Amino acid sequence: MEEKKVLMKDTKAVKTARVFPQDTNNHGTLFGGKLIAYIDDIASISAQKLCRSPLVTASIDSVDFLRPIKLGDAVTLEAMVTWTGKTSMEVLVKVTSEHLLTGESHMAATSFLTFVALDEQGRPKPVPQVVPETEEEKWLNETGKQRAEFRKKRRIQSKELIEFLQARLDSGRPGIS
Repeated sequence: MEEKKVLMKDTKAVKTARVFPQDTNNHGTLFGGKLIAYIDDIASISAQKLCRSPLVTASIDSVDFLRPIKLGDAVTLEAMVTWTGKTSMEVLVKVTSEHLLTGESHMAATSFLTFVALDEQGRPKPVPQVVPETEEEKWLNETGKQRAEFRKKRRIQSKELIEFLQARLDSGRPGIS
C-alpha cells in the first residue's frame, strides 16, 4: 500500500482578528497568552487538514514575539504543516499585524507546534507525508528533521525535570526553592 501524501499548501489555514481593549495588557498591546491561544487554534486546524483525524497538541515548541501587536490592529495568523514524522506533525504559524488605518504590516511573531494524530482508541496513528512545492516550503521541510531532533532532546530534559520535581513533591518539599 502506497503511503498517503498531502501537499503542504493544502494544510494552510488563516485566521484574522481585530485587537480589542479586552485583548490587551496595560501597555495597550495584545496579551501574549491570547496570541498563544490563537496560535494553538489555527495550528490545530492546519494539522487536522493533514491527518483528518482527532489530534492533540504535543508541544508548543517555540513562540518568538518579534513586535508588539497594538490595540486596534488586525492580527493575521497563517499556519501550515511543515514536516511530518510517523504520527506527529510540525506546524509553523506566522503572525503579522496590520495597522488598519495606514495599511502598514509587520511580522509580529512566529511559532512551531507539534501535534499527534489519534485513532478511535485515542492512540497515536500514522499521518500522511507532507509534500513541499515552493522554495520556502522545501526549506521548511528539509530543516524540519533538525527541529524534530531538538524537540526529542528537549523532551528528555523535560521528563528529567518532572521526575526531579515529583521526587521533591513526594518527599514533602513542594515548590521551587
